[in-house]
Amino acid sequence: MNPVAHRHSNEPSYWVRRFAPLIAPGGAVLDLACGNGRHARFLESIGLRVAAVDRDTEALAALADSPGIARRQADLEGGTWPYGGIRFDGIVVTNYLHRPLFPLLVDALAEGGVLIYETFMLGNERFGRPSNPDFLLRPGELLEVFCGSLTLVAFEQGETARPQPAVVQRLCAVKAVGATAARLPTLD
Repeated sequence: MNPVAHRHSNEPSYWVRRFAPLIAPGGAVLDLACGNGRHARFLESIGLRVAAVDRDTEALAALADSPGIARRQADLEGGTWPYGGIRFDGIVVTNYLHRPLFPLLVDALAEGGVLIYETFMLGNERFGRPSNPDFLLRPGELLEVFCGSLTLVAFEQGETARPQPAVVQRLCAVKAVGATAARLPTLD
């Protein structure tokens, strides 16, 4: 279990906002370990079809006023993968780490699908939770895990001050079709 008690705003992450436009218009996107649904709401607002999954039924209940978001309660760490055989045009994971899911995420991406991942890494223990190394990425870990099977669009790791002090690692990668280069987002 990943006991993240890290506070975050209800605003979607800058990283998610920056790379969400790479997801196919009208595409299906999975918000994994969605918590209160801040990213699910944002993704729905830009016209994507959203599946939001979390083990916390109270967190999922916060999305009850969004009938366009398909909610699913599932134990992502102790249960079976709830999306076997389903492919998504995008997968968003923030503030969550359960390494056994990594290969399932790659499998669940459709060709051309976008993985947007942002979570805590070693060094975050200076700022609070999570502080257990089991729930903190090692330097370059997302690159090691995903860049053998996905095409890298962007990667960052290090200390950030916003929305609060933390040490994070961020990756955006695409399940590229053939040798096609990934489309880059337009910068504001």
